Amino acid sequence: MKIKDISSLIEEIAPLYYQDSYDNSGLIIGHPDDTVKKTLLCTDVTEEVLDEAIKKQCNLVISHHPPIFNAIKKLNGTNAVERIVIKAIQHRIGLYAAHTNLDNASNGVSRIIAEKIGLSNIKVLSPMDKTLRKLVTFCPTSQSGQVRNALFEAGAGHIGNYDCCSYNVEGKGSFRASEKANPFVGKKNIVHFEPETRIETIFPVHLESKIINALLKAHPYEEVAYDIYSLENKNSNYGAGVIGKLLKPVSTGYFLKELKKNLKINCIKHSALTKKSVSIIAVCGGAGHFLTEKAISAGADLFISSEFKHNQFVDYSKKIILSDIGHYEGEQYVKELIKSLIIKKFPKFAVEFSEMGKNPVSYL
Repeated sequence: MKIKDISSLIEEIAPLYYQDSYDNSGLIIGHPDDTVKKTLLCTDVTEEVLDEAIKKQCNLVISHHPPIFNAIKKLNGTNAVERIVIKAIQHRIGLYAAHTNLDNASNGVSRIIAEKIGLSNIKVLSPMDKTLRKLVTFCPTSQSGQVRNALFEAGAGHIGNYDCCSYNVEGKGSFRASEKANPFVGKKNIVHFEPETRIETIFPVHLESKIINALLKAHPYEEVAYDIYSLENKNSNYGAGVIGKLLKPVSTGYFLKELKKNLKINCIKHSALTKKSVSIIAVCGGAGHFLTEKAISAGADLFISSEFKHNQFVDYSKKIILSDIGHYEGEQYVKELIKSLIIKKFPKFAVEFSEMGKNPVSYL
């Protein structure tokens, strides 16, 4: 097993393209071709976690939070980050982080919480924009099927719960091949008219190179004509938070007690219980206070996240119930999510949860 085998698996559902601008997700220490014998999963890479990895002979540590956020100008071991980097390199341990790219995946951090509390019809709360594009190409009608299928196999044509989506128009293309050309149809130096199909399909921006390569490989023409358009459509597969619905409304007090029990957390801070019952629930693992207006606009009765500000508990008390479960508590299932991805594809690969990774916040 190589690091790239595992990182590619994670990045299938959480491409690095979708991490926030401040983030540092991905392979931080190590080489993609380095061999991995055993991996350790944690929320934060601490010195204790790294010592644990050495003891357990795990040569890859996968964390949620990146151990390096800011530029490192010296490696003198004067702080924890420097010591972690030095020790990881000395012991040839790879460090990989899946942070906001996993937060922004529709099947990522927030969804696993939503599923654990019984929500259905789960959708991204704040879908990303400017991450979808449209490909338009033209090919001989007789070859349109093979071109379409190649585009679909490369990841184009997905809209919500549908795939293989395209729009096709029959027409007639014209061209004249020069003496240097090697035309698929037509003759050199003669204007040729060919029955062609205009194929339109949508794709996520992170797959653009893969889509274009598939087009060029499947298309029969020597020179392939195609256009790419940037779209303003929201991308429902990526974005912050999720929203879903309970099978039936329940009393607010009962829901909060069940939330505490199901997520196995010590305490919940919440705003005034201004609604007797709740049905539509918004969720954002980690710090999601910035999504409060989105949750209200989406019609949520209650919003589960962390790091809400004091004024939010006051200002939104009549619009929505805020439930602060804690930052660590909202991300505690990331390890479980990553392990399930790895074991599903590589059932015999050794994956362990860190015993040293604990909530940095204590409760009295």
